[in-house]
Amino acid sequence: MQWTEEGIVLGARRHGEANAILELMTRGHGRHLGMVRGGTGSRLRPVLQPGNVVSATWRARLDEHLGHYAVEGVRLRAGGFLPVPHALYGVNYLAALVRLLPERDPHPAVHDALDAVLDRVCDAAVAAALVLRFELQMLAELGFGLDLSRCAVTGQTAELIYVSPKSGRAVSRAAGAAWHDRLLALPGFLAEGRSETSARELAAGFALTEFFLARHLFEQRGVVLPDTRAHFLNAVLRSA
Repeated sequence: MQWTEEGIVLGARRHGEANAILELMTRGHGRHLGMVRGGTGSRLRPVLQPGNVVSATWRARLDEHLGHYAVEGVRLRAGGFLPVPHALYGVNYLAALVRLLPERDPHPAVHDALDAVLDRVCDAAVAAALVLRFELQMLAELGFGLDLSRCAVTGQTAELIYVSPKSGRAVSRAAGAAWHDRLLALPGFLAEGRSETSARELAAGFALTEFFLARHLFEQRGVVLPDTRAHFLNAVLRSA
């Protein structure tokens, strides 16, 4: 078995004396692991940093085996994350989200979105909104997407300011007035599809996604949301 494809490095861990187990997010083969001989050495260690893009050839005798990677760096952007605290937290948090996907299950839209976010994660003015939208995409990809396009009660598309914690659907101001204390806030930039946002709207947006991420994705696996999420949000709001 053999294939060659570009992949985004999610992480690498030592395996034995000098080798590493490399975890990539690829477009055609999904989240995929393999062993890299000499992966902890001085030549390859900088290449196998989270966020980098590599060209990887995977080989194994059988498809179900771990297999081996031969890798070459394509875009080594990880070095640019080092002086930017929110970027470091963001890259590690994004990798944790992608690890919720089943191994070797292709999700090309997630791959492309991850690549786009990593290209701009150092820019504090846009990083938080990009990560927030990536969270929404991950919820949708795993079958728990929110419907923020129209009111769940009236069907109208104006004045959507709430989200039902039960259905994950938007609720308008008028329809939700009587139950406002039981509903989640829907920040305007998400309801209206705006790119411009404020720190207050971002905080409301992350509170919204946190509720559904915790309930549907993390608690179901018996784990809590990664600390890197809160660290990223605190750091990026300070930098913006």
